[in-house]
Amino acid sequence: MTIRKIARMGHDVLKQVCTPVADPTSPEIARLAADLIETCEDIGGNGIAAPQVYEPVRMFVFRVRRAVMPDGAKMAEIPWTVVINPKITFLSEETKPYWERCLSLPGLYGQAIRRTHIRMDATGLDGEPYSWTTQYFLARLLQHEFDHLDGVLYPMRMADISTLGFVTELGPAPYPPLPFDVEDFVDPVR
Repeated sequence: MTIRKIARMGHDVLKQVCTPVADPTSPEIARLAADLIETCEDIGGNGIAAPQVYEPVRMFVFRVRRAVMPDGAKMAEIPWTVVINPKITFLSEETKPYWERCLSLPGLYGQAIRRTHIRMDATGLDGEPYSWTTQYFLARLLQHEFDHLDGVLYPMRMADISTLGFVTELGPAPYPPLPFDVEDFVDPVR
């Protein structure tokens, strides 16, 4: 496992549509998954996509920690999960603005518009397909990481660019006001 350098907004690797993973069970993909987890763990993130470490393949990892949930949330924590060759289906036209940060835009925060209900179909490291139906917080997180695979960063999903700012300028923690409601934390259906 290796902590990788993170590509920043402006680098070509973050602008391209990534290539599907040919063999999700390959040792190279397992090593990349371990590196993604170690890199994200090192910086304290919730997810990271392969192009963020200069690997333009359709893969990301994510987790949901109790630390990101507001008091009263009933959602169970989700351990590190590897997502390979995902497809997202929107299950509702409903959208909601969410405050987002990104490892490729360090120090910035902005309000992106996301669909609230999705289904994600993907493959794991074992080569087996799986599907999750989810909403709100997890739907937002999955869309954020999925966007990286198509060369999209969250500022491209912002309706009002005036919400983009440096974390240090948005006020005392929580900055801005808590980005999620207790109701946003709903366990996915698998």
